[in-house]
Amino acid sequence: MSKANQLVFHSYFYPNIKLYGHVEELFISLKDVSGGSVPYILNGRSLVVEDVAVIDYVLVQMSKWMDYEQELRSAKKQIEEAYWEKEQALARLGQIHTEIQQKQRELMELNAVLVERSTTDKLTGLRNRRYFEEKLSGQLELFRETREPLSLLMIDIDYFKRINDTFGHQTGDYVLEMLGSLLRFHTREKDTAARYGGEEFVLILPDMTADESRLVAENLRQEAEHAVWDTGRLTVSIGIATCTAGDSEKTLLHKADTALYASKEGGRNRVTHCFDFAAKL
Repeated sequence: MSKANQLVFHSYFYPNIKLYGHVEELFISLKDVSGGSVPYILNGRSLVVEDVAVIDYVLVQMSKWMDYEQELRSAKKQIEEAYWEKEQALARLGQIHTEIQQKQRELMELNAVLVERSTTDKLTGLRNRRYFEEKLSGQLELFRETREPLSLLMIDIDYFKRINDTFGHQTGDYVLEMLGSLLRFHTREKDTAARYGGEEFVLILPDMTADESRLVAENLRQEAEHAVWDTGRLTVSIGIATCTAGDSEKTLLHKADTALYASKEGGRNRVTHCFDFAAKL
């Protein structure tokens, strides 16, 4: 594949096959052994075969006469416009080439926007749960290779249902949006802040020990408590898990969730690390 077609394949095909389970009539060109471009129509569908997730592809080469007709039309147009003026024809071809490059850049930008939207929570502007789960999996792989510290924060807005019931869902959305802004402001570039669902947020902290993650969590808790909200005073409860040998995505999330539950049970507006009750996990 050319680089442009590789980009189309990876930025359009994979996101759509994951979102919708199928992709129909994707135009793509492949190179033959001589380096020539051969256009194809690509269809794909995800399915499960004997408990194994697979993707079925069908590539159908476009009819030769379509290529010939397109080439004839292009040649006829160029001849009609500049038959007696060779320099003008060359200038026109140069312009066409520039336009194609511009369209390719526009397509790349559009695909980048589509990929960004597919991994972003629309309300808060943070990463969505799908992106978070993929990122956490990658960070755990890195932890197993390097043993560099890795911590996870799970953050929940206290009494959020009361906010919705008292002030309405529009105000509730405003609170979620503002908390998302607070998380973005107080996180590093290499951290990953995401909306996990409802009023729950998660924060992946690479290279952070248990003590360091406690400081980050306590700072976030205080920032939320002292911020100015339309609803009056607002607090959050936070649970922390720091990765240990043998942890998986499931166990790390469970530890953070259990620590969050302990913060809720302990009176809310507090930070709890899973190490505080490790013997119970």
